[in-house]
Amino acid sequence: MIRLVFALRRKPDMNRAEFQDYWLRQHAPLVAGFATDLDILRYVQTHTLDDPANKAAQAARGDMEPEYDGVAELWWASEKDLTENLQSKAARAAGAALLEDEQKFIDLPNSPLWFAYEYPQINPCPENVIANVKSNIVRVFFPLRHQESVSEDDARHYWLTHHGPIVRSHGHAAGTLCYRQVHRANSPLDEGVQAPRGTKVASYLGHAEAWIDFGSIRNTHEAKRANAAFIEDERNFIDLNRSTIFYGKEHSIIDRRYS
Repeated sequence: MIRLVFALRRKPDMNRAEFQDYWLRQHAPLVAGFATDLDILRYVQTHTLDDPANKAAQAARGDMEPEYDGVAELWWASEKDLTENLQSKAARAAGAALLEDEQKFIDLPNSPLWFAYEYPQINPCPENVIANVKSNIVRVFFPLRHQESVSEDDARHYWLTHHGPIVRSHGHAAGTLCYRQVHRANSPLDEGVQAPRGTKVASYLGHAEAWIDFGSIRNTHEAKRANAAFIEDERNFIDLNRSTIFYGKEHSIIDRRYS
């Protein structure tokens, strides 16, 4: 599957609570209503938590970018299927309606979006872990850019073949229920979603995502050791000053993967 990742910043005249409320209660039903026209397999909103853990995770890595207010993600079966679907009159009309509504609550120029492919590292089967609001599970979202001294290809290779095994080796101690790397696809479709939104922020190399049981591991010695190992290795390839990390809760709006 191919995934659209849309890191969202709210409009300046809204607070985070107002932004997230509109996004969930007004915009989500609109997307769901166009699910068939756009052939969406899955749609998830991740709402950033107002939690001191965000600042703590960022401070441990130095001077990072501010966290986003949330992340919208949509999945399609393949890039080929998506490209073909976007040619239809119904899909174009749906896209225009969604963009019109996005302009009401999203700071579009400062909200980057890109297509990506996921590489599971610690993965449950079925893939049913979700950070529900009334659970101890939280989702970690870590959009990252690589260091300028490292090529994109080398950064991707290091991330997959060196950093991934380090995270997996500490998975149990860190309370990690699921961990994936989601690499930017460098798809020609990117321009088609960025240009109408006037996107100014450069896309990330991708993002790391993990679902953890926050209640059970937050203060353990093993979890602290795991976190230190992660950060030590991140410094080998990630430009932490141009990356960010934050915690969120998920709202699953559409899920037709198994239907």
